[in-house]
Amino acid sequence: MSPQSATIDPAAEMIIVGQGICGTFLSYYLHKAGKKIVVYDAPRPDTASKVASGVINPVTGRRIVRTWMIEEVMPFAVDAYRALEQELNVQLIEQKNILDFHPTAQMQLAFEERLPQETQYLKKSDHPAQWQQYFNYPFGIGETNPCWLMDINTLLMEWRKQLKQHNQLIEETYNIDNPPASTLNPPPLTIFCDGVAGFNNPFFKSLPYTRMKGEALIVSIPHLPRTNMYKQGLNIVPWKGDLWWVGSSYEWNFETTAPTASFKQKTIAQLNSFLKLPYTVIDHLASERPANMERRPFVGLHPLLPHIGILNGMGTKGCSLAPYFAHQLAAHLVNNEPINPLADVQRFTKILSR
Repeated sequence: MSPQSATIDPAAEMIIVGQGICGTFLSYYLHKAGKKIVVYDAPRPDTASKVASGVINPVTGRRIVRTWMIEEVMPFAVDAYRALEQELNVQLIEQKNILDFHPTAQMQLAFEERLPQETQYLKKSDHPAQWQQYFNYPFGIGETNPCWLMDINTLLMEWRKQLKQHNQLIEETYNIDNPPASTLNPPPLTIFCDGVAGFNNPFFKSLPYTRMKGEALIVSIPHLPRTNMYKQGLNIVPWKGDLWWVGSSYEWNFETTAPTASFKQKTIAQLNSFLKLPYTVIDHLASERPANMERRPFVGLHPLLPHIGILNGMGTKGCSLAPYFAHQLAAHLVNNEPINPLADVQRFTKILSR
């Protein structure tokens, strides 16, 4: 294989490291702005973007509160996926509301107490009896509306084809110790959308990253209606073809990033308790996510190295946050528009200056 420095287009203005959901949207917006870009991404099947469920849910947690900036982020993301649907001529997004089958009387009460306060996104299920042939649920059903389901794998695959068609993709690992554009003058701006590799990125490793692992089973449930996503302690989400994504654990302390027998056993036990239909486990996925202690993304240019930037740390909200903040970063790079200060990596100037 030829050295990286020999493969890059000398006219490149910007290098994007990583083609997960962040790198995909950033390269899309910069390409639309007419920038000459190169994306470095070695093919890997187990990245967080590729095994994510692809859900945008406007509420979160046991207290069922709105997720951060959801009023702005969700409609922007929906429009972004629909624009890419037109660009790529594929289906990427569907509205599939979450039916929340309350696992306990306490959770049912918590939901009902939130209803008068959250009328925009929460409601009781219109026809709860219709689900009795599919599920066990002694404590009623709540609905979150709207929720959206993205086909992230198709997005990544189809945009990758576009990058290849425009000679904008180098399918190699970016060599951070010997940058491929080090001989170019001036050097291209390099934006790291490198996911969990960011933990060891010498430019940004002092950021308050935290390691988080997710696991899921891929399950065939032939007779379950694909009209909704279903929740009762676990999430059952339509996946590729006739399969379902069932998970996920969010583990902060773990010994391995590989799939574990304990997760599989626990999830099967939960399915057996919740689901009345026969099913078959097809696959078992696991990945590590680049989350952060603040639960706010890292967006923008390094305070001391203005030719180095970052778009990372989306955690579990990548499907909604990535399009929004990729657009903000692209607008900043092209037109010097401001980045939300709660996400701008400049807020870490002190620790990045050490």
